[in-house]
Order: sequence, then C-alpha cells, then structure tokens
Amino acid sequence: MSRIRSSFCGRSRRNCLRDMGLGFGGIALNSLLHRDRTVQAAESTNPLRPDGRPTLAPKARNVIWIFLSGGVSHMETFDPKPFLNTFSGKTYDQTTLPNPQKLPIYLERSRSVVGLDRELHSRIFPLQVGSRKYGENGLDVSDWLPHLSTCADDLAVVRSMWTTDNDHGAEFQMHTGRHKLDTPEPVIGSWIHYGLGTLNENLPQFVFLGEFRDPRVRENFDAHYLGPTHGGVQLHLDPGNPLAFGRRPAHVSAAEQRGEFQFLQSLNRMTAEEFPEDAQLQARINAYELAFRMQQSVPETLNLAEETQETQQLYGLDQPTTAVYGQRCLAARRLAERGVRFTLVYLSDYGEWDSHSDLQKNHSRSCERVDKPIAGLLKDLKRRGLFDDTLVVFTTEFGRTPGVEYGMFNKSATGRDHHPHGFTVWLAGAGIRPGIHGATDELGFHAVEHPHYVTDLHATVYKLLGMDVRSLEIPGRKRLEMDYGTPIDQIIA
Repeated sequence: MSRIRSSFCGRSRRNCLRDMGLGFGGIALNSLLHRDRTVQAAESTNPLRPDGRPTLAPKARNVIWIFLSGGVSHMETFDPKPFLNTFSGKTYDQTTLPNPQKLPIYLERSRSVVGLDRELHSRIFPLQVGSRKYGENGLDVSDWLPHLSTCADDLAVVRSMWTTDNDHGAEFQMHTGRHKLDTPEPVIGSWIHYGLGTLNENLPQFVFLGEFRDPRVRENFDAHYLGPTHGGVQLHLDPGNPLAFGRRPAHVSAAEQRGEFQFLQSLNRMTAEEFPEDAQLQARINAYELAFRMQQSVPETLNLAEETQETQQLYGLDQPTTAVYGQRCLAARRLAERGVRFTLVYLSDYGEWDSHSDLQKNHSRSCERVDKPIAGLLKDLKRRGLFDDTLVVFTTEFGRTPGVEYGMFNKSATGRDHHPHGFTVWLAGAGIRPGIHGATDELGFHAVEHPHYVTDLHATVYKLLGMDVRSLEIPGRKRLEMDYGTPIDQIIA
C-alpha cells in the first residue's frame, strides 16, 4: 500500500488547498476585514508588548474621564476674575495690566489652523455669574454649580492648563496631545488599554459613553497605530440595544449562535496560523470573542433600572434636565466597579459649550445639565468604597476669552471666543490631593503659575495607574518629548 503524502513539492496540504482557491475561511475573513477597512500590511517588526502589569506603584485601578465639548469658560466655573468686572468694556491696552496679547507666550502657545490669532477680541467682557468660596481650601465655585460646590474638598483644581489649537481640533488634542496639523497619536484611553490590559474579560477595557452626530468625535477613542484592539468601544444606554450589532436575532437560539461563533472562529484561527504576524487579523479575532461575551455582560452592566430609586435621584435620573447625563455618569460608575479601565464620558453634545454668543444663557443651561450628575457620581463613588480606586478627571478642550467676541457673526456681543492660553480642569479620587494648583493671570488670559500642557494631565493619569509611558515605545513610531508630558506631582497624594 502506498504511503499517503501530506505535502506536495515541499508545501503543506493546507497551503496548497488555500493557494488553489479552496481556503474559504480565509476568503470570507479577508472580505470582512476589507469591508471594515482594517486590512493593512503587517509590521516588519513585532515590538515587545507590555505584560499588563504596572511598572510603578499604582494608586488607581481605573479612570472615569469626563469631557465637556466646545470649551468651558474657566472664569464662569472655577477661576473667577474680579478684574473682568473692574475693567468691563475697556480694551487690554486701556487697563493698568500688561496687554496679554503682546506677551511672547501669546504666540508661543497658539498655533492656528485657520489663520486667526483672534486679537480682535480685546474688549473685556464682565463675569456672567457670581461665585462663592467653599471647603477648607476656599475653592471658588460658580453659582451655576451648587451641587459640585458641596464636593469642593474632594477636588484638585488645576487652573493653569494650556493647549495650542485655537479651533475645535483642540478637542482631539486633549485626548492625543497632538495638534490637528501634526501626525495623529493614539488617545490616552488606548495607551492605557495597551499598557495595562484587562481587569474583566467580559467587558471592553476602553469604553465611550455618549451620543454624537459629528463623525469626528470618533477621534476621541481612536487607537490609531496601536490597532483596533486598543480602540474605545461605544456603548449605548438603550436597554434594548446597548451594543451596536450585539443583539442575537430572535430567530436564532443561544446554542445555534454559539455553534456559529465557534465555527467562524475555527476558520479565523486556521487563517491566523498562516499569517501569524498579521496584527489586524488577530485584533479582529479577539474582537469577535469579546463581542460574543459582551452580549451577556453588557446588558446587565448597563441595566440602570437595577439601581435604587435613591441612587437614581442622586444622579438626577428623575429630572428631565439631568436624566441623560445622569445616566451616563451612573453607567460609568457601574463600568468602573466591574473593572473597566478607562471610561470616556462624553457629557455634552459636540460643541455644546461653544458659547460664542449668549454665554449666560447657554452656560447656565449646560451647567444645570451636568452639575447634579457629576456631583452624584463623586458622592456615589465615595459611599461605595470606589473613590480610593477610581480616578475622576473633569476636562474640556480649552477655556474662553476674557474679551467679548464681536464680529460679523456675533454682533450681539454676548459671548466669549475659544481660548487655548489658559483654562481649568480638575481631578478627584484615587491618589489625588485636593486643593488649588496653578493660576492664570489677573484677567484669566495666560496660564502663568505652574503652567501645564495637556500631556501633563495625561502623564499624571499614567503615573497614578502605575504606568511608565516611556517604556511603551512602538518601533517606527517616533514620539515627541512633549507627548510624554510631566506628572503634576503637586496634586498627587
């Protein structure tokens, strides 16, 4: 009896069949990847991947990153400037203070995409709301934020942030550290996912909570060259469909779906054996496996009806004004307690805080929407024992100008323009020392005391998570020194 050969001309039977066109699993998978635009050439080198363990002593396990889109006025929230009332209606040159637009740092810290330096907005606009001092540190909090004022002793308020993009590319710069005209970088959530890995195999480790109409918002949870495995997963608070395309069809039983999934994955893994260096292929296989597990875990995690009536009221779910944003904050807490590493809470519509006109009306309305939900989140984390493990970051893309915006489209002169030169963020929770750090000048224009570029905020988060980001170099991907940032050690306990 002749011996059956498993190879032909030095090639395996599997390779031979595949190359003859019978590798149907590979054909199907390649078609799917091409459709989703994720097929790329494999990297020539396979970098040493982190093992998921912190390299420094961590103070936090996970992060809830609250982002307010459009540019929150620091002067009408946490950094009031009485001189705006004193010099109301005067130009910068007409005050007794140096003209901030004539200082060297004015151009050093601004890089315009559209060619405007906005010098025309030099007539000072008075404060549109009052404020009071709260807590042991005497933190100034706007009268528009009565609920957050009760959390004053929990906040580390950084009044000296600055960025360079004076248009809304600053939103994405806040998450990547890169200007819109520069090469894109992965966002902070993706670096955390890449460096630390998972705490819960049944949930994504980087979640985006929010809805948006502008497709550019996806840049806030884009992993770029780290690959789709480390990108954010958008979850919806619709109980019937929390995960896009994640619901099992009614006519398919759970057993049938499991069988289909196992068969598909067996074909995928056969293809992966032939292309072991294809990172995009492996990422998609991992994504399918995670998606299958999430079908069970995500609906339970986002079932806010499980919460007590008292908890729902704490977040404002019982009030139309605060219900939507309260749901997002409550969902973020439920994700954190189940081990999700990084949750980006998009607590606004795209550009909601962009008050070029009617600042008093628009900011007061938006403050009312977020005030109770955010305060509820902080209080809920504390009473559940999660405050020592969870870091909460409250940020926006830039502040707003001390001068009134007046021009062709804003003849009412009732708002403020974009302002990258100085603005406020705050942090609370794991590893944070509450207090006030840094300062802007007397008009709220420049960050002058302990100024921090946006990646300093990133570096602070990385340090609290125990990450040494300089060890996360990717071969062939040069990072700038500014990309790493410097931790704000003064606010770390």
